[in-house]
Amino acid sequence: MQVILLDKVVNLGNLGEIVKVKDGYARNFLIPSGRARRATEQAKAEFEARRAELEKAAAAKLAESQAQGEKLAGTTLKLTQKAGVDGRLFGSVTNYDIAEELGKQGYKVSKAQVRLPNGPIKTVGDSTVSVALHTDVVVDINITVYGETA
Repeated sequence: MQVILLDKVVNLGNLGEIVKVKDGYARNFLIPSGRARRATEQAKAEFEARRAELEKAAAAKLAESQAQGEKLAGTTLKLTQKAGVDGRLFGSVTNYDIAEELGKQGYKVSKAQVRLPNGPIKTVGDSTVSVALHTDVVVDINITVYGETA
């Protein structure tokens, strides 16, 4: 299926490109999330009419993400979890826990934006985590996990 991208999509294309994707990917993800639209003649004409408006909105979104990324860069989160004497956690620190803690500090981050390169954190100590605020803005933050004995 051919779709017109209404937003930049990683590993697919930029705003305004017409790309061919699998039907399920378009129907189940791109179109419902508002990132794409079927590439019919009518849709192409409507897109060209709204192109400047969409590019302006995309630029504003990128600028907002860059501003938030500058504030977020170098942030160190301190989390406390129950741990055993050997430093292993009972449970783990997930992207949800990190997003929730960032929310308490005033940053608007969803759990889908938090990227854990090695999976959930399961030990006490320091870790580095990426936060993807936008497709072009990825910021690394430090996570320090302290263990509290059970």
